[in-house]
Amino acid sequence: MDLNEEARPFVGAAVLRGLGLLLAAVLLMSPAVAPAQAGAPMVIPVGKAVGIKLFSDGVVVVGTSDVATNDGSVNPAKACGLKEGDIITHINSTEVDTIEEVSALLQELEGETMSIRAIRDDKQVQLTAQAALCSSDGAYKLGAWIRDSMAGIGTVTFYCPDTGAFGALGHGINDTDTALLMPLDSGSILPAAVAGVEKGRTGDPGQLQGVFDTDSTLGLLSANTNGGVFGVLSDSAWAEGTPVEAARRDEVQTGEATILCNISGEQVDEYGVRIEKVFTESADDCRDYLIKVTDQRLLDATGGIVQGMSGSPILQNGKIVGAVTHVLVDDPTSGYGIYVGRMLQQCDNKE
Repeated sequence: MDLNEEARPFVGAAVLRGLGLLLAAVLLMSPAVAPAQAGAPMVIPVGKAVGIKLFSDGVVVVGTSDVATNDGSVNPAKACGLKEGDIITHINSTEVDTIEEVSALLQELEGETMSIRAIRDDKQVQLTAQAALCSSDGAYKLGAWIRDSMAGIGTVTFYCPDTGAFGALGHGINDTDTALLMPLDSGSILPAAVAGVEKGRTGDPGQLQGVFDTDSTLGLLSANTNGGVFGVLSDSAWAEGTPVEAARRDEVQTGEATILCNISGEQVDEYGVRIEKVFTESADDCRDYLIKVTDQRLLDATGGIVQGMSGSPILQNGKIVGAVTHVLVDDPTSGYGIYVGRMLQQCDNKE
């Protein structure tokens, strides 16, 4: 998936806007399903486009900037030791999760010395700062750019009918400025539709464009991990389909496969791809396959793999083997996929 931040004005900081809303893709037909092995996970390949909203646990520092005061320019955030990627969780003893909460506290303290508690590299740090009074608007500012939420369009990869759990994207939702995983406080998936396609070209990955319905909720998020986002679906009928077996890693091989993509409206179709390479398992890198689009219909419509197709299920020999995760910028006909077992493991760990 490709998400963009919700940009809102913040007194004492600012929120940055990155990528535009991008659409994801996926689902329709799959090859004939072989008899399941005893104990093999069975999931429904979904592949439908959804809107995804994520609210962070704390506010993420994505940069710092000077504050103009009557005595000259100062940078309280930098002076107190705040760094890009820090996650501010408390000011004094008050927990903060939104830009509005931080702003209100800064105005209430009126430049008094305050304690800032933040998470840095999974460790807690304690800092002391004083907000500065901005001469241009009379507001107290910390001199930090912060972010508290992201929103966009992505793809649900699978649904587990036995548990109600779903997995999507095949990669985590990262802050576009720090490249760090956004810490999840809450979030949801919403009905969406693809409105258009910007075709991928060499040097330009292209994108799916679309809208989502903010008045409806399909499910709630419970985790944002490097292997995808996970949660529980509230409407099982939305993910109706035939369960298929999740392949073992040693069953995945180079050769023909298919992906399920939604590149127009809510229509989901199946397209041919080839798994060019199966990489050796790595604990840190979730790029398990190199895939290439071979279906001329998809090449004509999108140019190959475009931004927003993250989460599209990959099927081979009647089993789900993974999901599309990345596009190669220099070759939009090719991209990477994650092994479905990684996603299922992280999904199970977060239930």
